[in-house]
Amino acid sequence: MTAFTLDDLARIVAERAAADPAQSYTAKLVAKGLPRIAKKLGEEGVEAAIAGALGQRDDLRAEAADVLYHLVVLLHASGVPIAEVMAELERRTAQSGLAEKAARPPE
Repeated sequence: MTAFTLDDLARIVAERAAADPAQSYTAKLVAKGLPRIAKKLGEEGVEAAIAGALGQRDDLRAEAADVLYHLVVLLHASGVPIAEVMAELERRTAQSGLAEKAARPPE
């Protein structure tokens, strides 16, 4: 099992985003702006969903890596630190989804 984390990915994305766009895909993508990054994330998400639906394990693994990468690029370009996303996940998982939904006021 690898010790590579989302924090590692976020650090690498930040470093590469600051590089020369002629030398870094990440920098080139960031230079194209948020709409282009979001489009790439959407494309990769669809490809991951299709691979998952078709039971294509190896393709799903590769596409999931693409989704995570492009999501971290979008977060970086949007000024949202990965630590804030992880804190949100931690907050959400403090109780089960069913318990959280039951605690909501009636609509």
